[in-house]
Amino acid sequence: MSFIKFIIGRLKAVRYAFKGVFLLLRTEASLQVQAAIALFMTIAGCYFGITATEWIAQTFCIGLVMGMEGMNTTAEAIADFIHPDFHKKIGHIKDIAAGAVVITAIASCIVGLIIYVPYIQALFE
Repeated sequence: MSFIKFIIGRLKAVRYAFKGVFLLLRTEASLQVQAAIALFMTIAGCYFGITATEWIAQTFCIGLVMGMEGMNTTAEAIADFIHPDFHKKIGHIKDIAAGAVVITAIASCIVGLIIYVPYIQALFE
């Protein structure tokens, strides 16, 4: 019986997690932009026929950036809930969270360049 409770609990957790994904996509403009970029990169990957290893790197980068954006959104929401008025420390926390997103986005752009520049160069040869 406890195994069934465990499975039901996991299914509920997954449901809440997907609810969070849809909330992020519906309410966060930056995540919507990142989702559009992810779709574009997925189409580019199909067009250029990137390798399995390149798909792994691209998928990891997309997930990392979007997941980090979700964590940034969470940090900002918690900070605003705790201290709704402007506060220097809260601003500092928000800046750090946003900086983490930028770091992952820059690294992901570099990975994208490593993957796609050779394919794009091949088009012009």
